[in-house]
Amino acid sequence: MKLFLSEGNPHCLKALAALQVTQAKCDVQYVNHEDKVVPFLSRPALPALLLPSGQHLFSPNAICRYMFEVSAQDSSVLCDQWLEWEATNLQPALVHALHVAVLQGKGSEVSKIIQGPLNYLDQNLSKGKTTYLAGESVSAADIVLWAALYPLFSDSTVPTSEHKTVTLWFNHVNGMNACQSSAQKVLQGKGLQGMKSYVQKQPAPQSSRDVQPSTSSPVEGDDGERIVSEEEMEAAALNYSKGLSTFQEAERKHPILPQEGKRNILLTSALPYVNNVPHLGNIIGCVLSADVFSRYGRLRGWNMLYVCGTDEYGTATENKAREEGLTPQQICDKYHAVHSDIYKWFQIDFDFFGRTTTQKQTEIAQDIFWRLHKHGFLVEDTVEQLRCENCQRFLADRFVEGVCPFCNYPEARGDQCDKCGRLINAVELKEPQCKVCKQTPVIRTSKHLFLNLPKLEKQLEQWLDKSTGAGDWTANAKQITRSWLRDGLKPRCITRDLKWGTPVPHSDFKEKVFYVWFDAPIGYLSITANYTDQWEKWWKNPLQVELYNFMAKDNVPFHSVVFPCSLLGAQDNYTLVNHLVATEYLNYEDTKFSKSRGVGVFGDMAKETGIPSDVWRFYLLYVRPEGQDSAFSWADMALKNNSELLNNLGNFINRAGMFVTKFFEGCVPVMDLQQEDKRLLALVSWELHQFIQLMDKVKLRDALRHILNISRHGNQYIQVNEPWKKIKGGDTERQRAGTVTGVSVNVSCLLSVMLLPYMPTVSQTIRDQLNAAPSCINTMLQGSGIFVCALSAGHRIGTVSPLFQKLEAEHIETLKKKFGGQQSQTTAASSASPAPAVVPAPAADASAAGAVDPEKAKLLTQAVTEQGEKVRALKAQKAEKAAITAEVAKLLDLKKQLAAAEGKSPEPASQKKKK
Repeated sequence: MKLFLSEGNPHCLKALAALQVTQAKCDVQYVNHEDKVVPFLSRPALPALLLPSGQHLFSPNAICRYMFEVSAQDSSVLCDQWLEWEATNLQPALVHALHVAVLQGKGSEVSKIIQGPLNYLDQNLSKGKTTYLAGESVSAADIVLWAALYPLFSDSTVPTSEHKTVTLWFNHVNGMNACQSSAQKVLQGKGLQGMKSYVQKQPAPQSSRDVQPSTSSPVEGDDGERIVSEEEMEAAALNYSKGLSTFQEAERKHPILPQEGKRNILLTSALPYVNNVPHLGNIIGCVLSADVFSRYGRLRGWNMLYVCGTDEYGTATENKAREEGLTPQQICDKYHAVHSDIYKWFQIDFDFFGRTTTQKQTEIAQDIFWRLHKHGFLVEDTVEQLRCENCQRFLADRFVEGVCPFCNYPEARGDQCDKCGRLINAVELKEPQCKVCKQTPVIRTSKHLFLNLPKLEKQLEQWLDKSTGAGDWTANAKQITRSWLRDGLKPRCITRDLKWGTPVPHSDFKEKVFYVWFDAPIGYLSITANYTDQWEKWWKNPLQVELYNFMAKDNVPFHSVVFPCSLLGAQDNYTLVNHLVATEYLNYEDTKFSKSRGVGVFGDMAKETGIPSDVWRFYLLYVRPEGQDSAFSWADMALKNNSELLNNLGNFINRAGMFVTKFFEGCVPVMDLQQEDKRLLALVSWELHQFIQLMDKVKLRDALRHILNISRHGNQYIQVNEPWKKIKGGDTERQRAGTVTGVSVNVSCLLSVMLLPYMPTVSQTIRDQLNAAPSCINTMLQGSGIFVCALSAGHRIGTVSPLFQKLEAEHIETLKKKFGGQQSQTTAASSASPAPAVVPAPAADASAAGAVDPEKAKLLTQAVTEQGEKVRALKAQKAEKAAITAEVAKLLDLKKQLAAAEGKSPEPASQKKKK
């Protein structure tokens, strides 16, 4: 990466400070204010960040956000809201203030100009309970707001003392060495006067009416009114006038192969276990997210191949076959069809959906095995395994459950703990149980083959540095991978004592099969090989192909460490993952999905609800767990359908189309653009640019918000201009009604294109109703996005009808009960993403004292252990005293609850003595 800066530019202070704080790997070059660094912009834009892909970022806030992201410090929703507030509310006031202070020398007047936003910032900081704007650690929001305010706050002529909380926060950030160093380099210690040449080259600030800061809270996510410049409006109007391009993307022809001169993307989603019916969390975590990005990539003109399939080998399949009285192959055939039907209903547009029980899988897995053997990356060892004497078999890791030896989580699996994420050997589990019969297994020894990960560690680290630096890895993927490397890699067993699996070809191990996590990722290759015999053009072509892996976070180590080591050790020029996209967990209401208890919606049940698959897609993507765990909620789904889809998006598109039908006999009227229309075009164009930037970074949930923002802008535009009234007036008013209607229906056409990856059927329906040309799909999303007039004057639209139906409360309540199972009896300890047990405080009723509750005591013991570890970690990190005190208070409260649950009298705090 390369960062271009200019001295005296306060926006460059943001970017340099973000670089210094995050310590991201990036070269820095200073240029003049008027130097054009970004080739496609008509005017200079600094700072600018040249990415490894050759693309540029030139929004200072986006650059700061990116710096934190590449350093595995993903921005939170709150952080993003503060960044938006800074750009739309604080910046206009600061531009005016700097003009007055630097060019007019009236520093004493500055406080009046920025009083509104400072009051607002002061109130939010006073109400907040965190050290920084978005939490207990410095975020991009802190750096951006600090840098924006630095020129004024560091000048003695500008009074700021009345905003004490802001001053306290500012001094806290300002005390960081990285911030001090950046300020010295960019402003050269000259304060406001060091910015004179920069400010002189900026356009005069808009009127005071335009720079009045909104008091809307970024916490509430209010969009506010974005300030649009004359230049933006004229540029948007010029783009709009260009109309559609004649180019139309050719239909997909199979087999899809890499093409010279195109961006070739190979896209996979984690292979679902064949014998598990996928629930909503599985669907959003893997196949749906990948489908949205795949559809988007095709709209962008990228050459995409999206493959997936069912993972069919292993003990789970053998057990399922025994339960149903079928052979393992029959079980695989049966459930492969179930998966395929579910994904078709959800409109998952795979290029090929295969399976792992194929001859190609055997050939490729055994070839990789022999290559690892040849290059000395396999070792033999005798291992202890758990064997269930009752079931008369060695137990696969996922068929053993017990207490985690690292964090004491009571439901750890035999291969990994879902709570702390650590890998486990099944024999290390405390209190192990066979998941099939609940009996305690015994330990037996067996000879196995191991992948020598320590021998590959250096090679892996070199590759990871390159891939995570240049690619779009989610923060959790980076963190999980880094924790593995920090702990040091250990040899990983790749064989198992099973029957149903890919056979190990070595004569000494002919009774064994490959362990599923060595074998399953090779399924990506074999599935591609079953799609085309030219599969190596994708999988042995790292210079021409980019590989995206989609998965939930529990699959990360196998895709970022184990599988890459297998391919690196094979030394056959394999394509390794460039972009690893991992979601957090999606819970169901306040518990976890459970097929056996009837809790949650599973893929084969969704169509029974009568809710269209596009609405399911929309809501799952709206709550997609991108940065943290999220939850499916029936009430929230109804709310989002009725407010966002029906009243916002659907209302706007339907009104625009109906105006054309009712007032203009079904033909798009002539449009004579006024300033208000150009302002809408500029607002829509900005939302489109943001959408593309986020989608390029696979921020699918955040990008969806910008689609909904466009329809909100459109609804407001229609409401203010009232075309239904103006159509009844004179020629001028009728012309105005025509312009508003024509622009609105063209915004609807743009929305249909942006919606296509998310809601393909709704997207097609809109385009059918508008009778839009197919070329609109390929025009709008090229480059950084261009909003053109796709429906010119005289264009005849089709029949307009409502797109969405209201979800009634009675219907939703019925569905909630139907899929609720026994969840009302479940405890907080059963959440899908394991967390410290949340136990209600004991009642104040004295009669409850002394009552023993063993179950609650067990949960509280675990919670106390975890909270104690958290306190120790904070102390070791020399965290802020306030943060440590708060966590200690939580620990003491948990200990009191534990004492009560054990029937003891809690020791009064006053009796405790410091050691």
